[in-house]
Amino acid sequence: MSETRNAADPRAQIPVTVLTGYLGAGKTTLLNRILTENHGRKFAVVINEFGELGVDNDLVVDADEEVFEMNNGCICCTVRGDLIRIIGGLMKRRGRFDGIIVETTGLADPAPVAQTFFADEDVRRATKLDAIVTVVDAKHLPARLADSPEAEEQIAFADIVVLNKMDLVTPEEAAEVERRIRAINPWAEIRRATRADVPIESVIGRDAFSLERILEREPEFLAGENEHEHDSDVVSLSFEVERPIDPERFNAWITQLLATRGQDLLRTKGILHYQGEDRRFAFQAVHMLADGDFVGPWREGEPRRSRIVFIGRDLNRPVLRRGFEACQVDDPQAAGNEVARRGPDRA
Repeated sequence: MSETRNAADPRAQIPVTVLTGYLGAGKTTLLNRILTENHGRKFAVVINEFGELGVDNDLVVDADEEVFEMNNGCICCTVRGDLIRIIGGLMKRRGRFDGIIVETTGLADPAPVAQTFFADEDVRRATKLDAIVTVVDAKHLPARLADSPEAEEQIAFADIVVLNKMDLVTPEEAAEVERRIRAINPWAEIRRATRADVPIESVIGRDAFSLERILEREPEFLAGENEHEHDSDVVSLSFEVERPIDPERFNAWITQLLATRGQDLLRTKGILHYQGEDRRFAFQAVHMLADGDFVGPWREGEPRRSRIVFIGRDLNRPVLRRGFEACQVDDPQAAGNEVARRGPDRA
């Protein structure tokens, strides 16, 4: 029986992959790789963001998948009920996909996410947790283990660890990072990667989740109680502007910002409307390391607004807002008003 026909069988449980990892580790890169590989399977995708304004939905490639986005809350806390409702809705059209992928916010503790698939009777009956896949930034993991308990929890609950960004570390650093991972979770399978280039079959359809192992680490797992608390110093600031972005202004501003505040900026991501460009530009950065590329045309009827999200510590909202707003092209109407005010002879 094929996976698609099995997915359409109302008696079959739909496999769920939970994709987690700290901010900037490469979760969305791995998700895009899964969605674009030629494997013949279709997935429903649930994306969760930490902050009031989301951009992750736009960072996911324009694949023929159903994508659901939950903003302004951690999937393991305030929006867990939303996850249950979304999965309940998906079960009503289960014949349209072969599996579900849940991409958590980088600040999520996987434990309560996994609990959802056991604590709710309807969800437990309809789905099967296939694997918790944790993407790890090989370069920044030591620092994250020192200042972010979520990073350790994400590794502890992983069935599969994708050790990403191997091109940024030496062999000695890679060996030390693997040692740190093994010390936290000796059972997880580790897959080394650059730009999340792991075989899809190594993370999807693995039937790797072990409830017994989780109960050994956390005996109260099935009780549904969770005392997860986020690092209170980490905040998310989001901004949106209507006029097109001047690429030179943006590059100058963001380069200076990352150079001076990169240590405090855990994650920066944005969807930009560049002047004279019909394609969306996706910008992403982890600390001082930045990357960007065009990710396809603006959708028909979609407002061409630029959005950017900063996740970090000690962030100054007014300064960041003014900096982003200053990257816009000049307002023709404002310039015209200035000419009228000063008069034609002084323009």
